[in-house]
Amino acid sequence: MDRDALVAVQAPVKQRYRDDPDSAAVTLRADAELGEGVSCSVSTGRALAEAGLHPAAGGDGTQLCSGDMLLSALVACAGVTMKAVAISLGIELRGGTVRAEGDLDFRGTLAVAKDAPVGFRTIRLGFEVDTDADQDQLASLLKLTERYCVVWQTLRTPPAASVTLAVRPDPAG
Repeated sequence: MDRDALVAVQAPVKQRYRDDPDSAAVTLRADAELGEGVSCSVSTGRALAEAGLHPAAGGDGTQLCSGDMLLSALVACAGVTMKAVAISLGIELRGGTVRAEGDLDFRGTLAVAKDAPVGFRTIRLGFEVDTDADQDQLASLLKLTERYCVVWQTLRTPPAASVTLAVRPDPAG
């Protein structure tokens, strides 16, 4: 996709959001079904992903780890964002890689040590690109990618969040 094609696709959407800001508010959803043992089947829209315990938490490694899935969502979002920003800036990216790494202390999630945090302590996001862009262009590319990547910004500035629990009605009556 070139810049003109991206502008053509996004221009009417942007105009609609300018004219009707409420139309820009979209609720995304994800669903999963609790599975056998310690597992959960997540619908990705294209396939089911079976999540389970990481080997460091007692899993056997045959199921996806939710932490890995979080990092996968981050690299997907960052990669798509970088491509869109590059197109908008007129920077040719012939290829590249996006990598995310996160450090966990499993003592926290396993309730082994109360002082160990539950969740990632640090997350590192990195890019390696094949381009002829100069240093100023690369600096803009990175700055704007970081600014507009939804998953990165969500991790950097967590939103208000809530958790609920409901009991399914008994189908037998």
